[in-house]
Amino acid sequence: MSAAATPPATGEKPHAVCLPFPAQGHITPMLKLAKVLHARGFHVTFVNTEYNRRRLVRSQGAAAVAGLPGFRFATIPDGLPTSDADATQDPAAISHATMHHCPPHFRALLAGLGAVACVVADNLMSFSVDAARELGVPCALFWTASACGYMGYRNFRLLIDRGIIPLKDEDQLTNGFLDMPVDWAPGMSKHMRLKDFPSFLRTTDPNDVLLTFQLHEVERSESAAAVILNSFDELERPALDAMRAIIPAVYTIGPLASVAEQVVPAGGPLDAIICSLWREDPACLAWLDGREPRSVVYVNYGSVTVMSGEELAEFAWGLAGSGHDFLWVVRPDVVRGGTASAEAALPPGFAEATRGRGLLASWCDQEAVLRHEAVGLFLTHSGWNSTVESLAAGVPMLCWPFFAEQQTNCRYKCAEWGVAAEVGGDVRREAVGARIREAMRGDGKGREMAHRAAGWKEAAARATVESLANLGSLIDDVLLSGTSRRRTLSLS
Repeated sequence: MSAAATPPATGEKPHAVCLPFPAQGHITPMLKLAKVLHARGFHVTFVNTEYNRRRLVRSQGAAAVAGLPGFRFATIPDGLPTSDADATQDPAAISHATMHHCPPHFRALLAGLGAVACVVADNLMSFSVDAARELGVPCALFWTASACGYMGYRNFRLLIDRGIIPLKDEDQLTNGFLDMPVDWAPGMSKHMRLKDFPSFLRTTDPNDVLLTFQLHEVERSESAAAVILNSFDELERPALDAMRAIIPAVYTIGPLASVAEQVVPAGGPLDAIICSLWREDPACLAWLDGREPRSVVYVNYGSVTVMSGEELAEFAWGLAGSGHDFLWVVRPDVVRGGTASAEAALPPGFAEATRGRGLLASWCDQEAVLRHEAVGLFLTHSGWNSTVESLAAGVPMLCWPFFAEQQTNCRYKCAEWGVAAEVGGDVRREAVGARIREAMRGDGKGREMAHRAAGWKEAAARATVESLANLGSLIDDVLLSGTSRRRTLSLS
């Protein structure tokens, strides 16, 4: 064992190195987990790319990356051209760069940290398994998406073997081929269609970067000491059972926000560590305070989704026509190729038509918004963070999935969990308005969605107890498996 992997001396905290994939939807849950580990007695080094470190400083100030005693930040380059844009980097480019450029930089970082007890890395940064092995320490991979999304990617191999993907020609994107039922996929819903699998299969290129990258990363997870999920067994049992048949050590610790609330002291110094790459608008919660319970539609397409100006206009006029109050997060880069402000991106006349019943923001504290009693519906891209936060808050959803496993999450929310309805890929203002009115009504489909959402809120609350026990087992059996301090820390 190298010097860097030497167990900590008596009285020293074990050192956990946390490495997220460099996108907001991955950084957010990893930071929560890092805070939980710190609260459970670990010294933490949290690793950002240089690009995202600069974004954090611009959005939150230098204090966001200053660190605290026992919680420090480190950076590695991502291999892409230097940029100061306030936008998520291109998914294909950053996926290729992290796989091929980051490994030697991460190894060098680990070598310079001194004693390291464990590595906790994003599942999409699986090169960390090799780096940890070289040190002789365990590496747990944090799959920051759903278990059904994971199995969706794992089934790419079967779809390839059956000659279904890659697509034979681009006509299959529009001729109904994607509506093919796929009720035989291990671990997946019997309601699955080909179009409900992660979107990276929608290619004619067998060497497509995102197709091959995702398949490589999920298959590499078998080499890790454990896989961690921000989920809970009652929600995704068939997919989790299928995962556990492949990967012996799978730990569900969700909803992670609820677990963090139980473990991390409220009002403590860790509250100062914020990972939002966009500046949050503090006016959102105050604005919601003046609204009636369950009267507001909250709209947020996440940190990566982009759309055309025409699609944004259809959503805008659909909201206007719904007749309901709304809080709409419009990132400056949400329109494909544009960098305008939220107000400039929206169609002329929209502000006047909705005056007094809508608030636009460029970013917000989403967990707090979803927990606010004024919010009655969430129009979402169906990213996993948003999905878990909405389920935990008991808020029903309308779905407009953009890419990756968002399509899979959407199908499960609509067909398995009963908490959502789909807007449809071809956005039309009339359909958007009608879907909102239907979901916000207290009868029929809207009533059923609200009832199911309330049920999943209760299930998420129950799951916190089991997830806390799973967290203790993860720490004891995996993260501290190379040290002599297992039982003391995992139960602290």
